[in-house]
Amino acid sequence: MKQEIKYFDGQHCETTATGTLLRQLGIDLSEPMLFGLGEGLSFIFWNMKTMDFPFMGGRIKTDLLTQNIARALKLELKVKETSSVKKAWSEVKELLDADRVVGLKLDCYHLSYFKRAFHFAGHYAAIYDYDEQQAYLIDTRQQGGRVQTSLESLALARAEKGPMSSRNLYYTLEHSGEALDLPTAIIEAIRNNAKAYLNPPIRNIAYKGIEQAAKGIVTWFTTSSNIAEEFTAAANMMEKAGTGGALFRNLYRDFLQESYALLQLEALEQAYHSFVEIAAFWTTVADLFVKIGATKDRVYLDEAVVLLRQIARKEKQVMEKLSQL
Repeated sequence: MKQEIKYFDGQHCETTATGTLLRQLGIDLSEPMLFGLGEGLSFIFWNMKTMDFPFMGGRIKTDLLTQNIARALKLELKVKETSSVKKAWSEVKELLDADRVVGLKLDCYHLSYFKRAFHFAGHYAAIYDYDEQQAYLIDTRQQGGRVQTSLESLALARAEKGPMSSRNLYYTLEHSGEALDLPTAIIEAIRNNAKAYLNPPIRNIAYKGIEQAAKGIVTWFTTSSNIAEEFTAAANMMEKAGTGGALFRNLYRDFLQESYALLQLEALEQAYHSFVEIAAFWTTVADLFVKIGATKDRVYLDEAVVLLRQIARKEKQVMEKLSQL
């Protein structure tokens, strides 16, 4: 088994998987930098009748982050899908036999190293080796970093159907021969992210989605049959489910700080300080959700509503300034 894997120690699954692939190419960037270059910041308030409770996400759609990172870093990204489980493994196995590290999209429900079984088909990990029974993966810090799961469980995780799933998706990254200009890539990524954030295609995304959430959590509170479990679970997803804390706002805050240190642009320094405040607000919202779950007291709900409206306004203002870089 290969022991010299240069693995990425990250909190978010896609940046961890892609960061591991990048390290094999000699590219070593921080997780906040990868998230920022990936134009990752967004928001979605998603509520369907089939869901137990509304979902609040803080990043762009799955699969897009790595596409944006590859474009920013002038790399060649190859993504493949197949409905054939046999073909899906043989192709990945061939790459591994050639000492390539491969990114996988998975449903973490089937992965044996997860402490709690739940369906989420938008999870990513990097595979770097295998033997007759086990696959050896790089996953997030909280999942254990260097982990392993059976080949059978890996096949099930890759082939699972449902929301955010793909057909046994895997991807690789290669140098394209084009020269990287990191300062230019940073500016373009910030500008692109800001413009996308300010022009959401539907009203439950970005700052408009946060405004929707401020209304939606009231309905959720008044109709929920399990306030304690649902609001606590939502708080954990905001702070602990691979977001880096504050629903990805900590990562974007740190990206802006790192970008300012490199580029010395006043607009970036101002945006960084704004996101220091915004990130703290998101953590407070999560804390209020925990209190709602513990007490079922409407006062904490009202505080969360006010805070979400403030966050929507503040994020819109910051992104308006960043879109002009």
